[in-house]
Amino acid sequence: SPVEAAVTPDGKSVYVSNYKMYGPGFNPVASDDCGPGNWDGSYVYKIDVGALRITRVIPTGAVPKFLAVSPDGSRLVVANWCGFDATIIDTATDTEIARIPLGRHPRGIAITSDSRYALVAVMGAARIDVIDLTTLRVVHSLPASVAGVTPRHLLLSPDGRTLYVSNNVMNSVRKIDLSTGAVAGIATTGTQTRTMALSDDGASLYVVNYADGTVSKVRTRDMAVLQTVYSGHHPIGITYDAPTRQVWVANYSGTLRVFTDQ
Repeated sequence: SPVEAAVTPDGKSVYVSNYKMYGPGFNPVASDDCGPGNWDGSYVYKIDVGALRITRVIPTGAVPKFLAVSPDGSRLVVANWCGFDATIIDTATDTEIARIPLGRHPRGIAITSDSRYALVAVMGAARIDVIDLTTLRVVHSLPASVAGVTPRHLLLSPDGRTLYVSNNVMNSVRKIDLSTGAVAGIATTGTQTRTMALSDDGASLYVVNYADGTVSKVRTRDMAVLQTVYSGHHPIGITYDAPTRQVWVANYSGTLRVFTDQ
């Protein structure tokens, strides 16, 4: 049950979260609507890109989903969906150094360019928590009035001043000014907004609308929706390739669709 992948800054390794384990000794009852409980933990796999083999298997909390490597490569942050916490891993040893309680259903993660702070969307609590990766504590939170309901995916602008948040049940994406902690704009894109991608210049935001089967392009300056096109049944993953100006979308139907942004 692999869910997400995070590449190290040097491009040599990829960490992959494993939703949950099956087989003797594991209790796989945890699911997307899991409440608090003693769910079985799972694992993150480290893959050597050159050799295409698993080199480490690292224990995490229950149902790890999103994960992110810090820009300096020293930390791996894993959101444990059913553990209601985040695992912090020291990549030098590939061991867990902290497990930080957050709240119901943590999901998206964005890490500041100085590798000091990790912002985590606590989707079931309508909140975004800020973790200090040095002290390994939550030092600040953005409340529901700023984070919105069901914050799912997070992206930081290239200059680190703006946070973009997809709000799944609100069918929208919001722009947050981190210097003031205020909402600077909201774009309504489609039903069940999920994963986002930013262009390399930060001028365009691309977001998949899961229930509609579409992808929308948003101008970040004023959060205007410039275009919405069909991408396939239940689009879930999206990324932007700067050299080719291509947007890649992964659909649950088992297809990939590639768009060129001209």
